[in-house]
Amino acid sequence: MANIVLSLSTSSFSSHSYPTKHTSSLTPMATAIRTKVVPAVIVGGGRVGRALQDMGNGNDLLVKRGEPVPLDFKGPVLVCTRNDDLEAVLDATPRSRWDDLVFFQNGMLEPWFESKNLGDADQVLAYFAISKLGEPPIDGKTDTNPEGLTAAYGKWASAVAERLHAGGLSCKVLNKEEFQKQMLEKLIWISAFMLVGARHPGATVGAVEKEYRSEVSSLITELASAAGAEKRLVFEEAMEERLCAYSRSVAHFPTAVKEFKWRNGWFYSLSQKAIAEGKPDPCPLHTEWLKELKIV
Repeated sequence: MANIVLSLSTSSFSSHSYPTKHTSSLTPMATAIRTKVVPAVIVGGGRVGRALQDMGNGNDLLVKRGEPVPLDFKGPVLVCTRNDDLEAVLDATPRSRWDDLVFFQNGMLEPWFESKNLGDADQVLAYFAISKLGEPPIDGKTDTNPEGLTAAYGKWASAVAERLHAGGLSCKVLNKEEFQKQMLEKLIWISAFMLVGARHPGATVGAVEKEYRSEVSSLITELASAAGAEKRLVFEEAMEERLCAYSRSVAHFPTAVKEFKWRNGWFYSLSQKAIAEGKPDPCPLHTEWLKELKIV
């Protein structure tokens, strides 16, 4: 299970070359309805990128590391790379095509979007698992959200939803405020569960949910309060139940604090900002545990 690609992690660039035309491994039902799928440029040839290509109609263009995003290929540009590769992706994309970029990355991307003048960039919260390259994705449905959790926002949101539906996956199209709430919930989930798990070496996501529920509950409450205050929004009730339900659906996934800049780092920046202004730390438990693990 440790090698499964979930909403936790996006794929990296592949070192192999793939043709523009691609033979899909979709089921007959998905093949029958995939004619609705809008052709796309797909940046990144790992598990997520290849899965999205399989959901297409054979007219997608897969872009590898170092290859430019073409100017004359109309449609969305699905970015399925690691967060730290985003700078290179942007450099390889003509500026006139920036508003076609659709980001599948996890974590808090808004500061980076703002620094690049990307505005309200298209994003996807991908709650699905792919056990290995070439295998079909498994939808991340939970007992509290049996309709599925994957969501899309932006100019190409409907096209992305149609592509995922063609692959047998769920996907909701949300407005900006709804999407931001769900994005923050996902950020809270990964930041809280990974940090609590890191305090207990070897703990899986399921172990955190079962054995260290009080710790993760306290952290979820703290991070949700800080995020809500910073973004001036109110989350839907029962967040803890939703996040724990998702944890049960990926119970065997390992825990580790990774991509700090894009995940826990955002909450730590809120703490640093408050302290610099002479205000109380909005995330004292989070800060304490980061220091305990010598992450900061």
